[in-house]
Amino acid sequence: MSSTLRTVPRLALRAPASAKLSALRLPAASTSSARTLARAYSSQQQRQYQLPRTRKAGTGGILGVLAAGALAGWYFYSKQQDETPAWKKVNYQNVYKDIADLLEDENYDDGSYGPVFVRLAWHASGTYDKKTRTGGSAGATIRHAPESEHGANAGLDVARRRLEPLKQKYRNISYGDLYTLAGVVGVQELGGPTVQWRPGRSDKQADACTPDGRLPDAAQGADHVRDIFYRMGFDDREIAALVGAHALGRCHTYRSGFDGPWNASPTVFTNFFYTELLENTWVPKKWDGPKQFVDKPTGAFMMLPADMAFKTDPRFRTYIELYARDQDTFFNDFSAAFAKLLELGVKFPEDAPTYRFKTLD
Repeated sequence: MSSTLRTVPRLALRAPASAKLSALRLPAASTSSARTLARAYSSQQQRQYQLPRTRKAGTGGILGVLAAGALAGWYFYSKQQDETPAWKKVNYQNVYKDIADLLEDENYDDGSYGPVFVRLAWHASGTYDKKTRTGGSAGATIRHAPESEHGANAGLDVARRRLEPLKQKYRNISYGDLYTLAGVVGVQELGGPTVQWRPGRSDKQADACTPDGRLPDAAQGADHVRDIFYRMGFDDREIAALVGAHALGRCHTYRSGFDGPWNASPTVFTNFFYTELLENTWVPKKWDGPKQFVDKPTGAFMMLPADMAFKTDPRFRTYIELYARDQDTFFNDFSAAFAKLLELGVKFPEDAPTYRFKTLD
């Protein structure tokens, strides 16, 4: 898809394409059994043609042997295919492309589903607790009530509905793999860094839903932010890198209660969250809604109380200043932290490959 949304990030706002890597080739399906059977059949046919014409009585026996061999080969090959894990039957580069084709929609927020796909992947993964080893993207429990109805997940039904036709098209992909891959697509297709991704998540039922309160409360400060992310196993630098995703998207009063975008390009992945946070003047918004901040010059952009904590907390601010002046470093750190987030609590198959997907430009 060649459109302004995908071209502008890479031609105008993105750092050098140091983060862009070629996608790994998908392993070819095994056809050794079929080739072995074909060679055996060819050999038998040659021997048959070499027999004297007077020995017609033996033809039926040879054909019977061939038929039995073919049947046995077919059975072996079919059985081998049936035993192949479902996740190995999916062409993930094709899934990536199909997700990317779903991004643009002029009737949705700022014309792109990319930001809400990133949010879906993050909320599906950010419930992990390293002490209890529960939560995370492995079960995709975000699609079940009561987790789907938690306040922090308001509005994510939009993203799940958008992706559901692809789950029906690629029936062997798990919801956990689909939701996290959608987050990777959102980051990369909106101009962000390449994010490594692995398949092999297994879905779970509603009884595995995590309790409410595991995701950050945007109205809180630095201590709360650390409690949430330390529980998952992140350090301050990783936390500061992940919050940079607030360059994408906007808040809605009918979802979170907050309102507005963080910057002027909510469908382009940049380091603008950091530059706006540090360089703009932020004042409390005068309204009947929850406490939030708006830029003093225009009032068009907003920051959450939790966002402001990254400016006022000395340890967080060190990284905010770093990312504001160096987008390449931000991209590298975000890529690593986001890939880690998507894998929290997942027990991958030993032979699960790592993908670096091609973008559609």
